Amino acid sequence: MKRLAGRIILLWGWRRALVAFLAGALAVLAQAPYDFFAVGFVSFPLLVWLLDGATGEASDGWFRRLRPAFAIGSWFGFGYFLAGLWWIGSALLVEADSFAWALPFAVVGIPLALAFFYGFATAVARLLWSNDIGRIAALAFGFGLAEWLRDFLFTGFPWNAVGYAAMPVPLLMQSVSVTGIVGMNALAVFVFALPALLAAGRHVRLGAALLAVLVAAHVGFGYVRLAAKVEPATRAIDVRIVQPAVDLSEKWDASVPDRIFATLMGLSAKAPEAGHDKPQLILWPETSVPFFFAERPDALTALGEMLGDGQMLIAGVVREEGGSAADADRRYYNSVVAIDDKGEIADAVDKVHLVPFGEYLPFADLLGRLGLKQLVAGPTTYAAGNERHPITLSGGIRMLPFICYEVIFPDLVAIDATSAELIVNVTNDAWFGDTPGPYQHFRQAQVRAVENGVPLLRAANNGISAVVDPRGRILDALAIDARGAVDVHVPISNQAIVSSSQRRINGLLILLLFALAAFTLNVRQKLRAN
Repeated sequence: MKRLAGRIILLWGWRRALVAFLAGALAVLAQAPYDFFAVGFVSFPLLVWLLDGATGEASDGWFRRLRPAFAIGSWFGFGYFLAGLWWIGSALLVEADSFAWALPFAVVGIPLALAFFYGFATAVARLLWSNDIGRIAALAFGFGLAEWLRDFLFTGFPWNAVGYAAMPVPLLMQSVSVTGIVGMNALAVFVFALPALLAAGRHVRLGAALLAVLVAAHVGFGYVRLAAKVEPATRAIDVRIVQPAVDLSEKWDASVPDRIFATLMGLSAKAPEAGHDKPQLILWPETSVPFFFAERPDALTALGEMLGDGQMLIAGVVREEGGSAADADRRYYNSVVAIDDKGEIADAVDKVHLVPFGEYLPFADLLGRLGLKQLVAGPTTYAAGNERHPITLSGGIRMLPFICYEVIFPDLVAIDATSAELIVNVTNDAWFGDTPGPYQHFRQAQVRAVENGVPLLRAANNGISAVVDPRGRILDALAIDARGAVDVHVPISNQAIVSSSQRRINGLLILLLFALAAFTLNVRQKLRAN
């Protein structure tokens, strides 16, 4: 181990960059759908040893001394995000004639931009570096801080945060209900990087003890949570999840909307599955309705006739607002609407967090003059909703809807019993085919249910439609490319251990603990040297 670490530390030039890139790419195997978390115990020790050798000249200022560490982290991040996000290019090939030119910018450009965060992480870690376990704490703090920033900087894109690598199954997801994803990111990096101590021989016993304690606590807490008896729910709702698996090449084809609508209606109106009652709630995916209800009042009439007494349909639609179709002030929203048994729209919630370049063009005036335009999302540019609010279902149950990738933002999906009792996620992962993307998206939605301690209902046009209980267990699901509907009896109970605000505080306290440990050992090393 010492010999291997020494060779890694002494690497230089392109060889150092290549090892960092490959270590990052390897780490993606810990994410869905592979879930091979053991690779973390290889990738992060390699990163530690690379940073051990990433030193600048003593005569340089602190900024120039950090450049080698920033470069190592950036190469690691580029490998991680390139291997983990290459599937984004699939969306551009749906309409290849129009958007294939943008493939390199999406497949390579996005990972390059995100690599900055991991470069920042390793630069911060290097500021607090020491020759012992303190450097492991420094790396945990650096990555925890970078992942927290990735949640909101530049509109935010916290996809495949490193903490998900430690949560491949419900048994290993329960800790996040206390630490939050912020704390889980830092703890995961700390645990994965601890084997790097084997090379130096210092603090090996302490590292082994911490590794054993943290892993045992993680697994043990999950076991206790899953085995604990849950108080019987006082309320429940029968739900039907519809996955129409519409081919995106037909999605907005003016010649087929009636056929798509008929498919949705047929799946919604069929008799309940054996052992299930008639569904009180029917859930359709994102932008499932291929026309504007304002232009097709007959569709609402048909829905009113299809829905029985007390039934409600939650459907993803494109909602229009403003003047006539030719009016420049006319706005379109990516929305969900609640349609009651009279065929009336009882409520609507618009998507608040839009996808840059996919649903709107940032700096539209400037970029438009440069010839750039919105990519792939649909027939129009969307406006962002002003706020999100719960929709009240049968029995007074309050559900909070999140459209597409909104569900990957932990702070956005920070709910409690006073705001909602059910998370609903509607999406259209058909853009990405049978690639890792839909699996990664579903995993992040699954973890939101565990964090908040409430059930998750998820409907995808194509992807993974499922019902997840408050502890992350899948009650039923439809696989990618499956067309159909599932009926599920969903007990309504809040099983959150701590509030969303306390979970956020816990995560930041974990970051602070690692920062203090790294700083203390860094100062101690400098005092010894002097």
